[in-house]
Amino acid sequence: MIKNRLEAFSDGVMAIIITIMVLEMKIPHGDDLSVLKPVLPIFISYIVSFIYVGIYWNNHHHMMHVVSKVNGRVLLANLHLLFWISLFPFTSAWIGENHFSTWPVALYGFVLFMASMAWYILARILMKLHGTDSAITHAYGQDWKGKLSSAVYLIAIFIAFYIPIISFLLYCLVAAVWILPDYRIERLSKD
Repeated sequence: MIKNRLEAFSDGVMAIIITIMVLEMKIPHGDDLSVLKPVLPIFISYIVSFIYVGIYWNNHHHMMHVVSKVNGRVLLANLHLLFWISLFPFTSAWIGENHFSTWPVALYGFVLFMASMAWYILARILMKLHGTDSAITHAYGQDWKGKLSSAVYLIAIFIAFYIPIISFLLYCLVAAVWILPDYRIERLSKD
C-alpha cells in the first residue's frame, strides 16, 4: 500500500484536533487585561497541548518521509496513535478548567504516556515492515529519547498525586526536548 492516504488522513485529524482545542477556549467578557487572569490556566494548558500536537505532527511527517510503504498493521497502529492524540483537547481543557489539580494532571500524563506508547508501536511496526537496513530502523533503532520521555511521563503521573504542578512542568520539559525536529530522520533524508 502507498502511504499518501495515511499521511493525508493523519494531517487532517491533527488539524481538527488543534481546531477543537482552540474552540474550547472561551473569550472572556470585558476589555481590560484583568479579565484574562481567570483564563490563564486554560491558555497555558492549550499552549502545551498545541506544542505536543505540533511535535507529533512534525515527527510523524519525518517518519513517513523515510518509509516507502504501509500495510494494514501500520494503518491500525497509526489510528491507535491518533486516538490518543485526539484526547489532548479534552485533558488539556480539564487541566485548565481545574487549575492544574491532581486528577486532570494525572490523566493528561496518562494520555501523553499512551500516545508515546502508540508512537513506539507504530515505529516498531514500520521498522519490521521495512527491514533491519532501512532508514527508519537506523533512525529509531534504540530510541532512548522516546523511552526516557515515556519514563518521565510515568514518574510525573505519580508525582501528580502529591504536587501536580511539578508533573505539568515535567510534561513541559519533555515537550521542550522534542520541540525541534527529530534530527535522526533529517540526517538520513535524501532531500
